[in-house]
Formats: sequence, structure tokens, C-alpha cells
Amino acid sequence: MKLSGAEIVIACLKEQGVDTVFGYPGGAILNIYDALYKHPEIRHILTSHEQGASHAADGYARATGRVGVCFATSGPGATNLVTGIATAYMDSIPMVAITCNVGTSLLGKDSFQEVDIAGITIPVTKHNFIVKDVANLAGVIRRAFRIARSGRPGPVLIDVTKDVTANETEYTKETPKPILPDNSGIREEDLEEAVRLINGAEKPMIFVGGGAIASNASEELLEFAEKLHAPVCDTLMGKGAFSGEHPLYAGMLGMHGTKYANFGVSKCDLLVTVGARFSDRVFGDASRFATHAKILQIDVDPAEINKNILVSSSIIGDVKEVLKRLNPLLEQKDHKEWVAYIDDLKARFPLKYGEGLTGPYIVEEIYRITKGDAIICTEVGQHQMWAAQYYKYSRPRTFLSSGGLGTMGYGLGASMGAKVAMPDKRVINIAGDGCFRMNMNELATAARYNIPIIEVVVNNHVLGMVRQWQNLFYEGRYSATILEDKADFVKVAEALGCRGIRVTKKEEFAPAFEEALSLGGPVLLDCQIDSDDKVFPMVPAGAPIENAFDQDDLPD
Repeated sequence: MKLSGAEIVIACLKEQGVDTVFGYPGGAILNIYDALYKHPEIRHILTSHEQGASHAADGYARATGRVGVCFATSGPGATNLVTGIATAYMDSIPMVAITCNVGTSLLGKDSFQEVDIAGITIPVTKHNFIVKDVANLAGVIRRAFRIARSGRPGPVLIDVTKDVTANETEYTKETPKPILPDNSGIREEDLEEAVRLINGAEKPMIFVGGGAIASNASEELLEFAEKLHAPVCDTLMGKGAFSGEHPLYAGMLGMHGTKYANFGVSKCDLLVTVGARFSDRVFGDASRFATHAKILQIDVDPAEINKNILVSSSIIGDVKEVLKRLNPLLEQKDHKEWVAYIDDLKARFPLKYGEGLTGPYIVEEIYRITKGDAIICTEVGQHQMWAAQYYKYSRPRTFLSSGGLGTMGYGLGASMGAKVAMPDKRVINIAGDGCFRMNMNELATAARYNIPIIEVVVNNHVLGMVRQWQNLFYEGRYSATILEDKADFVKVAEALGCRGIRVTKKEEFAPAFEEALSLGGPVLLDCQIDSDDKVFPMVPAGAPIENAFDQDDLPD
């Protein structure tokens, strides 16, 4: 049958099982919005800003493992997606962003609201397309979804000229073929070498990243860790891949990781890295990272092997499939002395914080009240690290945060996407006041659709993480980081259609949070904490991770 390009876009989304799109219309994309009007089975969430749409699509994808979809028009509409696309790219999140451009005859002529969005996003997409012929449109959309989901996931952009959305061509429905992991890189000799390294280790440690979540490998990872009888640490992106409530769990590794994770990796003789890419925030000083250990890296992307840290051995393939093949080859190990050593480190260097209403206290109370059964989103900064340290994530896809790009303003949009995707789950976004200012307008979106998220603003009236660095490394010169002004977040929330509750004392938080859970709509908690609360432990940038220090170490 003959369909217009706009109708083909909608038909292809339905082929792919898309039930929700986040976006913002404009002139160039009007034909697609007109076609969408006739298909209420695809829910459209009109955000307050295109960046909010891209973060919502990202949150939808992280919470479900499915491809998130966002729409934007040409020019500034398209460029407003770029931060969200880059966020998804850095964290390997499957997303398809569909933008529309000026007509083909107007391309390259500096036409009104024309921009080369494909050129702009080349460095931050897994692939992108410009569609100038309606006959190619359906094939491009199908390829885009396949690329976004296959191998190492990532965002794909499709830019469609306006005339293509109006032109007609023959369309034949296709059923998407299942995407199977490409395991052609898993070699028997690599598996055998891994077994040899594991059998020779007396102090093994497992380091888990977001790849274990992307490949749905939690069950296999649990079996692997218990067979090795090895402590497990994780990255920010790996939270929940291995339960934070398990006795072998040793916390997060790196700049704001636990002392016991950092010290353990510095002392281990084998580091098995599962779906992690060795970010600089993890290794600190590469020349002094895990110097006593052989490193075995398991990753789907061969480009990550020996990129930042030289490894002793590697297995290239989907993490789930690698562990499925590796686990039967392993004998049950008993590293009780090594595990006891890590347990002793846990006892000697526990996470701790001060009295009163603090960020860590707020996170612990959220964990206690939700019993760990919630999706936690965050913005970026001190509150993000506290959320990573003090909430125990027992399942994958329950911690959504911008890791690689560190995008302030990410969490509110992401929490809406997650809640729309998972309506039966409690969804809480933990924010700092600096981050909340970035995209606070999305509270209007939550109110418009009555999306019952809880926005917990850890409000210290400063840019907390930057101030912490200024305090520790810049002799207290607080240049452009003080936010003492007349902004009233409770009034902002209420003006945008949400409930606002202010919390100023420790004993006020639990009743306020429980009230928020009971209201069934979007609620903001403005939690006032001290401006100089800090995130500890901490490793100075570029220092070896065994140099982790906390408040007790400051006199030294």
C-alpha cells in the first residue's frame, strides 16, 4: 500500500513495538505529528524542552532495556537533543532520535531553522542517517533500531527532510527479526586462558560495569562470583548488576568508591573486569592501577580492550554469553582468607557521615522506606555519589544516572521516562539544587500528565561538588559556586502544578517522603542541608586509587 513518509515513520515505530515517544513539535516535523494524531496507541509525551525529551527517552531505555524514542523539529529543536544524545552515547544506551529538516531543495542554503544535525551528532551517535528519498525511509528506520540495540547499544539519529515526510511510496509491513548477540569473537583459547588465570589466583576480585546490565547477565554474574568466591565491586553504571545486599559486595570503585573496594583492587592478584570500560574516574593513575594483579577483561566491544588499561587477557563477546560458557568450566573456589581480609577492610573503613539532615541520611531513609524496591534516578554531583554509596541496589535497571558525560539536568527527564515505562514502580529522582535549576521546567510535564515521580532536591545552596573541590584543592576560593538567592523551589513546584514540601530537619524527612509516596502525583521535596557537607571517600584526580581519603584523613 502507498503511504506518506510521515505515515511510514509511524508504521515503522509500530513494527518495532514502540508504545511511547517523547518530543516537541515544530514546522519541519508537523507531517509526522499529523500522522501520529491518528494513532493514539502510541503515547506521545510533550516535554517542556527537547532536552527533556531526549533524557526521558534515555530513562525509558535504561529502565526497560528497550529502545527509547524522541522527536524534534529542525534547527534549535534538533540541537536541543544533542546533550541527551551524547549522554546516551557515553553510557551505551539504545535510543532513536528522529528529527526533521527543511525540504531537500533548501538544504545547504542557510534556510530558516536549517542545521546539519547529522554532522553535529557524528561524534556522539553510534550511527546516523539523512533521508532524502521516501523510498529509503522504512529501511533506514528498521536499520536504526537494529543498530541501536545490537552489540554495544547506543543512540542513532535519523534526520528526515520535510518533503520526504509528505511524499508517498509503497510500504510493506515487516516483522523485526530477533537480534542475537554476536559471539563470533568468543574463542575457546580465550576461555581456557581465563580459566587458567582464575585457577591460579589466590586474591581475585570482580569489577562490574554497565555491560553486565546491558546484556542482562545478572544471574550468570551471581553464579560466577559465588563460584570464584571473590569480592565484587562496581562502577556507577554497573549498580544493581550484582546485588548491593550480597555479602561479597564491596561497593563502588574509583574516585568516590569505598576504601575497601579501592584498597582491595590495589591488593588483588587477579581483577576480572566484566562489562566495564576503565574510565579515568575508576583508575585514577593508570600507571599505578592494580599493579599486583593480572587483569582479565570481558567486553562486547574490542575497542575497549587495552584502551585505557593494559590487560593480561580478554574475552570479546556478550557478557551474558561469555559467562554462560565460562561458568561450567570453573570449579568451586574458597578464598576465605581473602574475603575475610576485604570484610576486615569493610569493618575498619565503613561509609559514615555527620549528624543532622545530610545527603547520606536522606538516601538511607529512602532506601529504608522503599525497602530497596524503587527506581532511583539522579542528576550529577554530590547527591549522585551519595545515591550510589548509600542505597543498596539489588536488581539491575534500578539506578539511572548519567555516568560518562556527567549531565546536570538529566535525572528529572529520565525519571519521567522511567515512570512512564514502569508505571507500577516507585520512581525517585535525587537532585542537587544546581542540577534542578537546569531542567526544572520538566515539572510542568510531570504535572500535565500526572506522572507520579518524587523529586528529592538535596539543597545546599551551592554547586556542591565543585565547591568541595574548591575547598580541598583551591584554598576555599568559592568562585561562582554559591547559589544563595531568592529561588523558592516549593513555590516553583506548586506554580508548575506539583506538590511541594520543604524539609529542614532530620526528623521531618521520613514523614514528608511517606506523604509524597501516598499522594499519587508529582511531588518535590526541598531538603535543606549544610553547604559544606562533602562526599567521602575521595581520590584526588589523577592520583592512584589507594590514595582514597576521608574526613578522618584530612589532618594528615
